[in-house]
Amino acid sequence: MPLIMITLPDFKEKQILFIIPQKGGENKLRFSNDNVQLLVNGKPVNQISVYKLLSIFVIGDFSLTTVFVKKCMEFGVSIFLLKTNFDVYGSIGCAAEGNYLLRMKQYNLKNEFEIAKNLVKNKIFNQFVLLYKSKKIKKYVSNYKIAALEIDKCKDEKSLLGIEGNYTRKFFQKFFEDMGWYRRLPRAKVDSTNFLMDIGYTFLFNFVDCILRLFGFDTYKGVYHKLFFQRKSLACDIMEPFRCLIDKEILKAFNLKQINEKEFKVKNGKVDLDYSQKKKYLKLFSECVMANKESIYCYIRDYYYCVLNDKNDFPFFKLK
Repeated sequence: MPLIMITLPDFKEKQILFIIPQKGGENKLRFSNDNVQLLVNGKPVNQISVYKLLSIFVIGDFSLTTVFVKKCMEFGVSIFLLKTNFDVYGSIGCAAEGNYLLRMKQYNLKNEFEIAKNLVKNKIFNQFVLLYKSKKIKKYVSNYKIAALEIDKCKDEKSLLGIEGNYTRKFFQKFFEDMGWYRRLPRAKVDSTNFLMDIGYTFLFNFVDCILRLFGFDTYKGVYHKLFFQRKSLACDIMEPFRCLIDKEILKAFNLKQINEKEFKVKNGKVDLDYSQKKKYLKLFSECVMANKESIYCYIRDYYYCVLNDKNDFPFFKLK
């Protein structure tokens, strides 16, 4: 059996580094004595030990040398390149691409539809938990059982997509009603809530993708999200049970008055943030993801064994 690249005790010590360039200067990343160092106009302003890093998110324009990239690969640190609107346009990742046994199993799964059903069940379960915890519904177990029965009766992917879409639409309407919810429009950025969801889901997606690749998965081969050109369908799949973390964080920030609508501007029909305000929301979601990193790791580890050993004992993430 292939070895896992990183164990849970090691993973607990790992961090994600988010870097936004300072305006009016030359921003550069380099290695210095096994530390990743940030330089502005040639002067070091901050650094972190490479042994603590899992991945680096570079937002905006930076200077990266081939030596820096090579060192990151040697230490197993993935690099994600983001635009200033947080859209990912490139990545340089460390992956266990030689785990051919896992990929053979992954490409020949006979229970893809059952896994897809489990992913949707898990997502809907956590949506009901959020509604219950926010006092939007009185019970969540009985509601979930009804949804689970509907999912079990599904015969094809089209009907499963319909059930998921229906429950998620109702969830958003009820959970975000105090925020003046309109509807979910991915990447359209029609309002501040959709804008924040795009940011949060993007971070979650890339974190999940990073862990999947450490185990050796081909993240383009999904089970629920099917093959589509340049879409990392498996990362889309595995993040589904964890979307609740981002939803919870957005409503929490709203209730704590951490979201200031005056900070959001409309440009070309889309909501955007001033450059100086982006760090606040970056910190919000990065802390959310890192606070739950062990749960995400354990879920992917259990999914790894599930695929490798042809088992139907799928992992299930329960929001606390």
